[in-house]
Parts: sequence; structure tokens; C-alpha cells
Amino acid sequence: MMNERQYREAMGKFATGVTVVTTLDEEEIHGMTANAFMSVSLHPQLVLISIDQKAMTLRKIEKTGVFAISILANTQKQASKHFAGQLQEIDDKVFDWFNDFPVIRQALAYLLCRVHDTYAVGDHTLFIAEVVDLEVKDGLPLVFYQGRYHQLEDK
Repeated sequence: MMNERQYREAMGKFATGVTVVTTLDEEEIHGMTANAFMSVSLHPQLVLISIDQKAMTLRKIEKTGVFAISILANTQKQASKHFAGQLQEIDDKVFDWFNDFPVIRQALAYLLCRVHDTYAVGDHTLFIAEVVDLEVKDGLPLVFYQGRYHQLEDK
């Protein structure tokens, strides 16, 4: 019989990229680190994020219906830790604006998304969202594996 620790250990064997999901509610920026992110469809262009039902960002996305995803570069571990609640202080210059929406400056990609469907499953909510605009930059991704950050080598 598996337990929660074993389940978490097994899931940690799957290396993921790291994103920060942001939304803007009444001029206030809300954001969180998320590695539960994936592409769902090419036609239409849909992505999925999974957010813990206790997260404040979940309520804000439910209210606004829009969010941005910043796919982090290998130099952005501090931003990831901040939005994961592991670091309290961060430079206000961490943000940039993409189509009047807050994103993480110098991320590898920005995706501006509009909620298409929402599913409450277990202790998380799944947001399937249409990508309405995006921007892509060169660089290497920040990687999360077995509970730690890793960097790919450029060869």
C-alpha cells in the first residue's frame, strides 16, 4: 500500500520546467510558482495549469478569468522561490508587462491565457485556458527534479 510520501517521491522523479502564473485583480498583482503546466491542444491553442484549492491565486484567476504564464529561465531560481513562498523579499523589477499584463522579466516565454474550462479534482483545480498571445525568447529553462532546482548545460 502506498502512502503520501511514496507518492510524492514517485512524482518527484518526473523532471519539469518551472513557471510563474500571474494575474491582475484591481491593479494588484498575484502570482505563484507552478510546475503543473502542460500543453493540451494545438487547435485551438490550449494549456493546462493545476492550482491547489487553498492558493489565493486560484481565487483571483476564478474572479478575473485571465492569467499569464512565465516559463522561467535557468537564472530565475530566486523568482521561483519567491512565488513559491520560500523567499519573502524580491526586487519589484522582477515584473515586466506583456499586453498590459504582469509577467516575470527575462522569462523564456510569456503566455497570455483566457480560462476556457475549470475542473475541481482532488485538492486542486485544473484550469484549461486558451492562449491568446505569446512571446518567446532564447535561453535554457529552470528545471525542477526530486524537490530541487537544476540547470541544463548548454553544449
